[in-house]
Amino acid sequence: MKIKLEILQNKDAEPLFQFETENRAFFETMVPSRGDNYYLFEQFLEIMEELLCEQSDRKSLFYLIKDESSKIIGRINLVDLDWNNKAGEIGYRIGEPFLKMGLATKALKLMLEEAEKMNIRTIYAKTTHNNIGSQKVLENNGFLREMKTEDTEFVHYISRI
Repeated sequence: MKIKLEILQNKDAEPLFQFETENRAFFETMVPSRGDNYYLFEQFLEIMEELLCEQSDRKSLFYLIKDESSKIIGRINLVDLDWNNKAGEIGYRIGEPFLKMGLATKALKLMLEEAEKMNIRTIYAKTTHNNIGSQKVLENNGFLREMKTEDTEFVHYISRI
C-alpha cells in the first residue's frame, strides 16, 4: 500500500474524529487514554484548534498518514520543536486495521525525510514498554534506545539525522 503524509488542516476534523473514535479502544491498549472529553466532537474541535494554532506558531507539526484514496490510516507528529537546537519529539499512531503492513515504518521514514528538509537533526521518541511494535518501528528507522532510569513508564529513543 502506498501512503502519503499530509499536514493537518481544518478540513480534516470530521474524518480525524472518526479515525480516533474507531481506534480508541485499540490505542488505549498501547498508550495512556486521552480521556472521555477528547471523544466528544465539540471538545475534539477545540483541541484540534489548539493544535492548529501550535502548528501555525511552528511549535509542532501534525501530519495525517493517508492511503492512496486519502483515507486516514494514522497520524504522525513532530512536537516540542526547538528550531535553535534543531530538535523535536516524534509521535505516531496507526489504526488497528492497518497493522503489520509496514505502514508505521514507511510513515516514520517519510517523516524523517521531512524533518531533514526542515533541518531538524535530533529527534526524540518514547513508547510504552508493552508497545513492542512501536519499538521495532523506531529501531527499523535507526533510532537508538536511551537509558533513562528516572522514567520507568516509557522506553526512550533518539535519532540523529
